[in-house]
Amino acid sequence: MSFSTSFTESKSHFDLDRATLSNYLSIRTTHIDLTWSIDWKTQIFSGDAVVKLEVTDEGGVEEIVLDTSYLDIQKVEVDGQQVTWKLAERLPGVMGSALHVQTGKKLVKGDDVEVKVSYKTTKECTAVGWLNPVQTKSGKYPYLYSQSQAIHARSLLPCQDTPAIKATYSAKVKSILPVLMSGLRKSPPSEEVLEPGKEVEYVYDQPVAIPSYLIAIASGELIYRPFKQLEGRKWKSGCWTEPLTMDAAFWEFSEDTAKFVATAEDLTSEYRFGVYDILFLPESFPYGGMENSCLTFATPSVIAGDRSSVDLAAHEISHSWFGNGIGCASWAHFWLNEGWTTYLERLLMREVHGEPERQLSYIVGRRGLKQDLKLYKDQPRFQRLVMEYKEHEDPDEGYNQVPYEKGSNFLLYLERTVGGLEHFVPYMKDYDRTFSGTSITTDQWRAHLFHYFGSQPDGKEYLRKLGKVDWEAWLHGDGLDLCVDNQYDDSLSKPCIELADRWDAARDAATTSFSPSDVANFSTTQKVVFLDKLEATPALPPKLIALLDETYGVHEKDNAEIRLRFYQVALKSGPEYADKAAAWVVNKGRMKFCRPVYRLLFQQKPDLAKKTFLEHAAFYHPIARKMIARDLGVSVD
Repeated sequence: MSFSTSFTESKSHFDLDRATLSNYLSIRTTHIDLTWSIDWKTQIFSGDAVVKLEVTDEGGVEEIVLDTSYLDIQKVEVDGQQVTWKLAERLPGVMGSALHVQTGKKLVKGDDVEVKVSYKTTKECTAVGWLNPVQTKSGKYPYLYSQSQAIHARSLLPCQDTPAIKATYSAKVKSILPVLMSGLRKSPPSEEVLEPGKEVEYVYDQPVAIPSYLIAIASGELIYRPFKQLEGRKWKSGCWTEPLTMDAAFWEFSEDTAKFVATAEDLTSEYRFGVYDILFLPESFPYGGMENSCLTFATPSVIAGDRSSVDLAAHEISHSWFGNGIGCASWAHFWLNEGWTTYLERLLMREVHGEPERQLSYIVGRRGLKQDLKLYKDQPRFQRLVMEYKEHEDPDEGYNQVPYEKGSNFLLYLERTVGGLEHFVPYMKDYDRTFSGTSITTDQWRAHLFHYFGSQPDGKEYLRKLGKVDWEAWLHGDGLDLCVDNQYDDSLSKPCIELADRWDAARDAATTSFSPSDVANFSTTQKVVFLDKLEATPALPPKLIALLDETYGVHEKDNAEIRLRFYQVALKSGPEYADKAAAWVVNKGRMKFCRPVYRLLFQQKPDLAKKTFLEHAAFYHPIARKMIARDLGVSVD
């Protein structure tokens, strides 16, 4: 059986990317060469994108269609000759406008063609967040960073903006501030500290084919510090930050990052990207992390001072194999990226902290999954593992915990079904070896699963077990929880639940007896479980919320995971902590934190929620700004 079958042969609408306007089924991008100049005053990129493509359609093509959004296109050439081109009418939302390029002749299958587009970005670009100096740590220089997942790359460059297409890229970028990109830096050296203000050309190359959403750029007051290189490993690792953030970020992540990469290699295959660096962005970054190849973009909210949030690095590192390595052929199959990545992330944490800690992560994740499933109760198609998107629908509309948590729980369930890790890890290695560098569908994944286990010495027994799996329920079922009640080791969660039960019972008690020693031996994850359990109980009286805060010193430390959970408990009880929550959320750009807090504020003090957001809307990345505005029912320019 062959597992390299192209997604283009599939007939299912789940397998076709409905969020691209390009004719990627007929012609595919193989390489992109970018030449950019950054104008910081106008906040515009100008230059060229040379897109190299190969015809794949048996019938050939006479037109190339690329995705664009809010691009100011000035000239288009095909193989060095100016050609006729036009922009189709813009579609609603972020879908953009199809760029139709006439080739001037019939191209047949196997032909290579080169399209050069001279253009500028515009102020409406949704991929790039521009920060004023006051939004940075030192307050001296502006800053920019991109976030192109899911379909925002088209506002940065003309491309086939779909995860189905992977291509290499190179770039030359002129800027008066240091530039980072999701590739290997060719010049100047990373260790060279450059004085901001002088225009420098930065040269990058990405020799591993990646989807368009992984083409990433950041620029600002940035410095680099390498992590210690592990003996026998070919890759290097380090971190980039603003100067004032470096010491804290380096301490937080230097201990475990390289170990995670090495452990992931041992569980899968050799790391292919040569460099694994982390860039800690300013606080407006809308995600916890973004797995841009060679260079993870990370929120500074994970710099907690106790190394409690290093699992973010484990997650983004795992994307090097799942997502960046094996990718989804359309956003309907996003779980192949995130479910597999979350599964591998927890295996890495298992190597560091043991199996009970891995199980605890599943308990925390299950809680988040059920919260998100409830949010989408009126849109069951977004509760399904294989999501059903409408034609030209923004994939951000279905962004939630389902691909992550339902996906990783499904893989845990399959691990147990086939007999445990000693059976599942060898399969995972073969899955990686079979599909690395490709974009696949869920059907292709499942076909390989059956083929692999059916080919083992005990193949019939494996297939008997897999035959009992309710595939329809797991892949296409909706509802408010998993279709199978996965059980987890509760040795680490049990004391957290017992403490939460004590607080729940205290609402009716004449006296209470709580002290800081209750949580002295809890890890951050255990504290999260404790607060999650409290949030799941009926609202506590405000006096108990105040006692909880005072006893455990919630506001003495700014661990974002803890503060989020505390505000979820407190704002459920009433408006007493609304002002503190509003003050906290104004510099929390990560959507995991800002969106739920704004929603809770809106329930308790809608005017405060709206006022706080509108006064600070410019701080948030365009993606987060759009989603929060929708949550609050307000409009922003």
